[in-house]
Amino acid sequence: MKKIFYILFLLSTIYTFGQKPCEIDTDVKDSLGTYKATKSYQIFERSFAGNSTRIFFSLASDNGIIVLDFQLIQQSEEFIKAFCLDKNSKLYLQLNNGKIVTLLHAGKDTCGTLVRNEKGNVRLTHGTFVFARENYEDLKTSKVTFMRILTNGETTDYPFKTEFVSELDNNRYEPENYFIDYLKCIEN
Repeated sequence: MKKIFYILFLLSTIYTFGQKPCEIDTDVKDSLGTYKATKSYQIFERSFAGNSTRIFFSLASDNGIIVLDFQLIQQSEEFIKAFCLDKNSKLYLQLNNGKIVTLLHAGKDTCGTLVRNEKGNVRLTHGTFVFARENYEDLKTSKVTFMRILTNGETTDYPFKTEFVSELDNNRYEPENYFIDYLKCIEN
């Protein structure tokens, strides 16, 4: 009987401490409604030959409508080609279970902002995507293995890693589990 008690205690402890804590950046409730957003989370990082690309996600719930805030940061010594998001842009997430979840761009048309600094050029592109109803529930249980972004008839692919340590802040990120870990934070 003691062994069963210890096993149950151990399993409950692992389950309790194994969950990611919700890191909420904004939580507003007023006469206009409610808005809740998670902190930005780095999903992708690539650095090669003086060029770098970083992608950050943040989930938000605006009066019950769940959106994905997408931020692309590109840095290069050379000129950076515009990455434009418009009403026809789509973001596809391929899940470990073989299904594909489609997100539709819902923000303003943008080609980002090009800034020049001492290290070269930096292009910042921000977009807001909404989830289509189909396969949305699969994001809560299946890992994301691949992302494809369709912009202006051009596709760009980003494979997701199980985990990586960012060169930017030396933190460990687990992009495959992002939706499993953080969708629960904004659904309430």
